[in-house]
Amino acid sequence: MMLPQEFEARMQDMLGEAYPAFRESYDRTKYQALRVNPNKGARAAFLQSAPFTLRQVPWEENGFYYSEQDQPGKHPWHEAGVYYIQEPSAMAPAAYLEARPGEKILDLCAAPGGKTTQIAAALQNRGLLVCNEIHPVRARILSENVERMGIRNALVTNEAPAKLAELFDEYFDRILVDAPCSGEGMFRKNEEACTEWSLDNVRICAERQDEILDHAATMLRPGGRLVYSTCTFAPTENEGSMARFLRRHPEFVLEEVPLAEGMSHGVPQWAYYGEEKAEDVSTLHLERTIRLWPHQLDGEGHFLAVLHKAGEVPQGYTGFVKYGTETGVFPNQAVKPRKGKKPQNKQGGNAADYSQYLDFQKENLTIDLLEGECGGLYLFGEQLYLLPRDMPSLHTLKVLRCGLHLGTLKKNRFEPSHALALALTPEEVKHTWSLKGQDAETMAYLNGQTLTCEDADMDKGWYLVTVDGYSLGWGKLAGQILKNHYPKGLRKP
Repeated sequence: MMLPQEFEARMQDMLGEAYPAFRESYDRTKYQALRVNPNKGARAAFLQSAPFTLRQVPWEENGFYYSEQDQPGKHPWHEAGVYYIQEPSAMAPAAYLEARPGEKILDLCAAPGGKTTQIAAALQNRGLLVCNEIHPVRARILSENVERMGIRNALVTNEAPAKLAELFDEYFDRILVDAPCSGEGMFRKNEEACTEWSLDNVRICAERQDEILDHAATMLRPGGRLVYSTCTFAPTENEGSMARFLRRHPEFVLEEVPLAEGMSHGVPQWAYYGEEKAEDVSTLHLERTIRLWPHQLDGEGHFLAVLHKAGEVPQGYTGFVKYGTETGVFPNQAVKPRKGKKPQNKQGGNAADYSQYLDFQKENLTIDLLEGECGGLYLFGEQLYLLPRDMPSLHTLKVLRCGLHLGTLKKNRFEPSHALALALTPEEVKHTWSLKGQDAETMAYLNGQTLTCEDADMDKGWYLVTVDGYSLGWGKLAGQILKNHYPKGLRKP
């Protein structure tokens, strides 16, 4: 493929004798991979039954290369959120974040959602995941992927990093900054990125990265971990970004972390590449940054750095959020009031409104979603959500998703959401409708068609439709007809 001349000249100067191998990588078939969603089922069970040819990605235990013939994006399991299709090297940053269940995590530049859903898998639906995207269209895509992967504990926002920094002070345990960049690692995947590239854009991206990193620094608690990553090879956006950041923020240090197969250390000498001035960077330990080169491993290329913020926090530390936490409603509040009484909750609306959902839960689920780690029920207009525990206030925030969307409170009834279906397992519901693989009935359901029940004795009401044991959507049985509730916008032709 044709590459920008200035890009080629710079890469040849940087890599020297290794450049021919780097250049040759652009003529190879691109590597494709998927990442299994452990919240949907055990990894071992997936590997045993998956109809794909899979090979392990070295830096992500749930990541697997697949063959060009597999086409997992066209399989019903994709719609069920069983896996996320993701460029292999892009799996590295979230893996090095090492998110743990119960933590508060920020994915600051999150769209389209690959790294967000990877972090969510590590959290196991415990703790809080704030995933943000500044561009509205991309934020909607992010929210859709959060829904598809069945994530219960995510707050999806559409804000500038500066706005979030005004609201959160030393609040998050870990932050991922997968920064907007010049995208040099995406040239083979996206030729448009190649045509849009320029040295001026590299400099603009570097300036934007500096600003984003400064905001991230204020939101990370003492003792917390910050992972910075790009999908570009430009030193100004990589080693250079880290050198500038560490000069501005001496409270941070680069952590020394093990390298997976095929990875390389960053190059300190590139910190001021192409600039007239240069400073001594020996004390910054830029060699602890990580490079993923397409000629050294099976992936498009990436850069990442793992940073530690000095200090400690006392046990029970919660950080600071400007407007406090959001208060949801719990079952003892969500009951029908006595005659003449209309108790109000913080969101407005009557506490009695929630009885419709509680009736649905009692009739259709085997679990109580309000038990365990959650922040209660939250009514947003007619839309009912289950908040994560310790949910920050939504005041002034542009929010696309505030936890798990349970469904819609309509007049005298509750209608469950597609998000709720995807977040449940067959064991968590009383009635399931089982489909298999790419059978005609499965494809008919994904096309929005009604299904026929041959057993006249089956209970009427809501059914969780599954494919090979993975939740796919809702259907409602009336007589011997299962009415299709698969969202119209997702239906396949």
